[in-house]
Amino acid sequence: MYLSNKQTHVIRLGAIAYQAAWHLQTTYFDEIVAVKLKNRCRVTSPKPTCNYLLVCEHMPVYTLGKLGDEEHLLASPAALQTQGVALHHTNRGGDITYHGPGQLVVYPILDLENFFTDIHRYLRLLEEAAIATLRDFGLTAGRVPGLTGVWLHAEDPVKASKLCAIGVRVSRWVTMHGLALNVNTDLRYFDHIIPCGLPGRPVTSMAAALGAAQDILAVAESLEQHLAQLFTMELLM
Repeated sequence: MYLSNKQTHVIRLGAIAYQAAWHLQTTYFDEIVAVKLKNRCRVTSPKPTCNYLLVCEHMPVYTLGKLGDEEHLLASPAALQTQGVALHHTNRGGDITYHGPGQLVVYPILDLENFFTDIHRYLRLLEEAAIATLRDFGLTAGRVPGLTGVWLHAEDPVKASKLCAIGVRVSRWVTMHGLALNVNTDLRYFDHIIPCGLPGRPVTSMAAALGAAQDILAVAESLEQHLAQLFTMELLM
């Protein structure tokens, strides 16, 4: 018997260093896994697992997925140091990306057994939440076949520009990492990488597409609500 729990704690971290957020992710991930392992040995009713949405912005950092290619980082270590940009190797999927101020990052730490056990569906719902959020702000975005993420002008191979990158890790049906939506991001940082290992695929932001800076808290609130609707979560603020 599995005791499903769709309550999800929303934790807004504000601006936080990538390493600190990763440590927090790992703490919650380990907590959920520990409960699941103990539940296997329980004679009485199992204990429900918790779910979390960590919402934040990061100081400038490049992150490389576990199967990413270091050659997709075009800047030298000296250049990174001069620019004050960190580099971290991570255990998520995907290749290299950038996180920084003005970018909305959401890390769902979910026990998918509380919702559904389908990684493909999980990725598509993360994309759908971003697409719905962008629609709320007047932008029509979509998917490019065969590529994870959300794109402006997705239907046009020449004009398609990435607005939202997604990279996750799932173990024992517990998720880590998540999505990064460019709201007011300084896009010049992407000039020093091949974003997501996709040469010739430009990156854009909501601010660039709309011609004005956006209220990142309003974007976060919209994204949280769309995630709640798509996953049938009960958000706990």
